[in-house]
Amino acid sequence: MDILLFRLYGPMASWGEIAVGESRHTAHYPSKSAVHGLIGAALGIERHDEAMQSSLQQGYALAVEVLSTGQLLRDYHTAQVPDSVGKFSYRTRRDELVLGKERLGTILSSREYRSDALAVVAVRALADAPFSLSQIREKLLKPVFHLYLGRKSCPLAAPLHPQLLTDQANFLAAFKAYRHQSLLPTSQSSDGQLSERDCYWLGISDERHYFWEGAPEDFSDSLDLTRRQTRIRHDQPLSRKRWQFVPRQEHYFYQAGE
Repeated sequence: MDILLFRLYGPMASWGEIAVGESRHTAHYPSKSAVHGLIGAALGIERHDEAMQSSLQQGYALAVEVLSTGQLLRDYHTAQVPDSVGKFSYRTRRDELVLGKERLGTILSSREYRSDALAVVAVRALADAPFSLSQIREKLLKPVFHLYLGRKSCPLAAPLHPQLLTDQANFLAAFKAYRHQSLLPTSQSSDGQLSERDCYWLGISDERHYFWEGAPEDFSDSLDLTRRQTRIRHDQPLSRKRWQFVPRQEHYFYQAGE
């Protein structure tokens, strides 16, 4: 199978979980909605384009290799926004502050982020994929819209370094074949692996955590079943416009260090 891989790294990332009340939690690895949102932004797909957003969600299978979960960072967040006025909608932040000045109120929330987390994402095109993997790769190199890691306040801190690998047996083989690029300017690595300096500063060990959707054999032909689990995660977008999500099934595998 052909698989497109790219890395996600930044000083802050937020992979949204179910939001209850004022708390906005983050998972320790990228969510499907965040990854597809990033790909959609690179392709130039508008958020309100429900048809194309749905096609993007249904056209690809994802897998994630977590190299470092980073450190948990909590932020007490305040924001001023006006309340709604009938069918009137504020189109910009300036409209909220100027046109809605008399109706401003303060929203308080507690938000979580992952600091210095590093993951590699693998994308496999399904039969009804609207774009080829090579098209997505080109747009990841030259995105149409700004790319970020879950929230607009979490920009990328390193190039995505996308690679399209052909004739891969499964996701695990593709992750093993991915050639890494050093994250730190002073780090050097000629064998396609992260340098010792990168691993030291990011706290990366030989342990790996993998998450993927599809059949178990899509990840590997021979798995240690004692370290594989099947989970339910609520990160499958139903409507980007209404911010609605539905549950999906994904598999998890832990690989211990040698």
